Amino acid sequence: MTPNQTREIFKKVRQIEIRTKRLVTDALAGQYHSVFKGRGMNFEEVREYLPGDEVRTIDWNVTARTGRPFVKKFTEERELTIVLLVDVSASGNFGSTHQSKKELAAELASVLAYSAIRNNDKVALVLFSDQIEQYIPPRKGRRHVLRVVREILFFKPKHRGTNVTQALDFANKVITRRSVAFLISDFHDEGYERALKLTGKRHDLIAVTVSDPKERELPSIGLLTVEDAETHEQLEIDTSDSLTRHRFANLAQTRHQKVERELRSSGIDLLPLQTDRPYMPALMQFFASREHRR
Repeated sequence: MTPNQTREIFKKVRQIEIRTKRLVTDALAGQYHSVFKGRGMNFEEVREYLPGDEVRTIDWNVTARTGRPFVKKFTEERELTIVLLVDVSASGNFGSTHQSKKELAAELASVLAYSAIRNNDKVALVLFSDQIEQYIPPRKGRRHVLRVVREILFFKPKHRGTNVTQALDFANKVITRRSVAFLISDFHDEGYERALKLTGKRHDLIAVTVSDPKERELPSIGLLTVEDAETHEQLEIDTSDSLTRHRFANLAQTRHQKVERELRSSGIDLLPLQTDRPYMPALMQFFASREHRR
């Protein structure tokens, strides 16, 4: 890697850091903490019973010893692990607007990672294609998050396809304690429903679908050769034919609806994002909806 390339990488990562840290501070400061709860409760101390305290919190041993009712006081075990499972398959390089699907995934992951370290939580990263490309174990701190963002943006995968099941199975093996897992992908894959359900039982799993508007419609520009980024399969299409464009749009819409239906039927939360729309309103609405349900 040349010095100029290195400088460009640091510049891009720094730009995302500045932008996402501001977003976290201004918009998500309290929502993250209230939406994602800790693993359980830790015993802190006993204190005298007060009217309104729950009977089940009474410490009967201390009560019997003192002759006065005492209750146990607990505090939330706050520390969490946020696991970012990010699809780095070749289809993520596509983008018809100011950013690609991969860049949108990186910025979202950056916001989530900075929200985590602001709350003293750990962040882990799994980059996957049709293989596990890289795993960064859970850690805290700014330097760790900068590495996570850098890897998402600039990692060069060895494979081009997508295997969601393998990514989820891997996360279940290496992340043994219950965590919050964000699965960020365009879901150009099939047969992952069982893995979704299994992971959803072990972890708080959230599926983030990343798509681009041009994946659902063809421009009318005459003969066009299109190539599948993951399989290299090529197809020549006459985009000036309105029937062809209509069929393409229907097929794309059917696939999109099928993915969302499968994700929702797995009992996990869904956050749909598009490259032509700002992601923060959707993320804040998602957090607000989860907080309301809790």
